[in-house]
Amino acid sequence: MTENASVLVEGRKLKLTSLDKLLYPATETTKGEVLSYYAEVADVILPHLAGRALTRVRWPHGVGDQSFFEKNIPSGAPSWLPRVRIDDVTYPMVEDLAQLTYLVNLNSIELHIPQWTVSPEGGRGRPDRLVIDLDPGTGAGLRECAQVAVMVRDRLAELGLETFPVTSGSKGMQLYAGLPGDLTSDQTRDLAQQLAQELTKKHPDLILWKMTKSLRPGKIFLDWSQNVAAKTTICPYSLRGRTTPTVAAPRSWDEVEAGAEGQALEQLMFDEVLDRLERDGDLVAGLLSRE
Repeated sequence: MTENASVLVEGRKLKLTSLDKLLYPATETTKGEVLSYYAEVADVILPHLAGRALTRVRWPHGVGDQSFFEKNIPSGAPSWLPRVRIDDVTYPMVEDLAQLTYLVNLNSIELHIPQWTVSPEGGRGRPDRLVIDLDPGTGAGLRECAQVAVMVRDRLAELGLETFPVTSGSKGMQLYAGLPGDLTSDQTRDLAQQLAQELTKKHPDLILWKMTKSLRPGKIFLDWSQNVAAKTTICPYSLRGRTTPTVAAPRSWDEVEAGAEGQALEQLMFDEVLDRLERDGDLVAGLLSRE
């Protein structure tokens, strides 16, 4: 029997449907547990979603079945769900738990955001963060990602930028650095590309800046292109639509450095992220504080 529930979330009445549906059959993780996870991380994920056009990946019948990217605001969305129109797409935006819950209830497991916030005029603003996506090729893994992450961190520190590591919940890592907002997306992309080229020149056996897939085995591709204005990355603390409920999980530099030295460094499941959040707090809060 499918379980539904009517709930009041921050003054908004929501009908939550199919709460017992298995969204992750391998771990018997239900839609209700996914909704609960997002409610528990709301305080830390909402600041990253705020002000940004939101793209979702939806799995109507759970992971392992068909999924689809959705940019446009869902048909029939309530009037209290914020929206912004950019390049002929009307994106939803999320500022509170009720809005987040509404979208997750539509089986929006993954939440993807751009590196910019919406401008006061309603278009793309300038990016407030730089991202480097570390994508391991065949034969490489999180240990190699961690080794490269330390190199990227040290180089960005020379430029006066503090870097925050996030294991992607998939194969690799993302590194974020807050920006003061005085660069365009093209300038941010160029900065990231130059960094990737520089590190590739210094460590050609480990690092790759070119997108050519045939060159990737055994190396870490530094994907600088995620800074293009039209692209998005997985939001920190978002679930991933993999076989198990892994998360784009903020990590400490201590554990990344230990991983670079060979200690175990694994993608984290949602229950592990909740335990760590209770113990350690928000490891990427500083990404939002750039005064």
